[in-house]
Amino acid sequence: MGVTVVLRQMSVIAILVCIGVYLEKKRVFTEQGTKLISKLVVDICNPVLIVSTILNGNITVTHKEFLSGVGVAAAVYAVFILIGSVLPMLIGIPKDERKFYSLMSIYGNVGFLGIPVAKAILPENAMLYVIICNVFYCLLFYTHGIITLSSGREKMDLKKLISPGVIMSILALLIFWFDIKVPDFIAKTADYVGSPTVFLSMVLLGASVARSNFIRDMKDAKLWIFILVRLVCVPAAAVLILRGIGTADETVRTFCLMCAVPVGNLPMIQAEKIGERTDILSRGIIVTTVFSFLSITAFMSLI
Repeated sequence: MGVTVVLRQMSVIAILVCIGVYLEKKRVFTEQGTKLISKLVVDICNPVLIVSTILNGNITVTHKEFLSGVGVAAAVYAVFILIGSVLPMLIGIPKDERKFYSLMSIYGNVGFLGIPVAKAILPENAMLYVIICNVFYCLLFYTHGIITLSSGREKMDLKKLISPGVIMSILALLIFWFDIKVPDFIAKTADYVGSPTVFLSMVLLGASVARSNFIRDMKDAKLWIFILVRLVCVPAAAVLILRGIGTADETVRTFCLMCAVPVGNLPMIQAEKIGERTDILSRGIIVTTVFSFLSITAFMSLI
């Protein structure tokens, strides 16, 4: 992908994030207002964007390529789980903190950040693979993730799998697989509802960065070792392996992006809910998010 194209698209995203920083500094956002906008993005705009991409996009992926994408996604998450089990020990994370680094290794921000970025810089076919990754993410988090975070105290929360994001992801995959046609007005409505996702999610991200103590968080040396391995080495290895087995370029780029997205916020939300500490996850989210804008730009430009 051309450097100029990626830089232009990532610059747009960076400007949107800066708008969020500005609005937060000017105290335009309130805590309640931010929560309401987040809920709007997570429960309505983002899920509808997923379906809208299939309805209004020119998806040319074959069924065989789709099944291949499912296989790649399964392999990617298997590797994430392996890394999450081994990496915290290798970099000397204290035993009582390892589960947080394990979760950060596995559960990247494939939805809140991954979908808007993919929408901005990748071709339409890529969104199908992003949707697959989102389904895997949810299936794993509400089973493996819940148990890991609570050290086995909490049970799998299968009810949470019935969320707008999962429902719309599965609906989008069914629409693709069976080539379901819907009236134009429904497709157009979905397009209007999903369109604000990129702007709102990036503005919220900027507000989150503005609220953090980024300079303090950057001083965590072990976090930077984690970032080097998880956000640099893993995406690079994914590109080499996928290209080595003859995977199509758009698939390679998509899964490189899915490997390079920063730490997701769902583990931190769940940690708050069950009374676990959140400082490590919060620090990881902020630092990896800022770093990922550089790393994603570099990766997408080079491959």
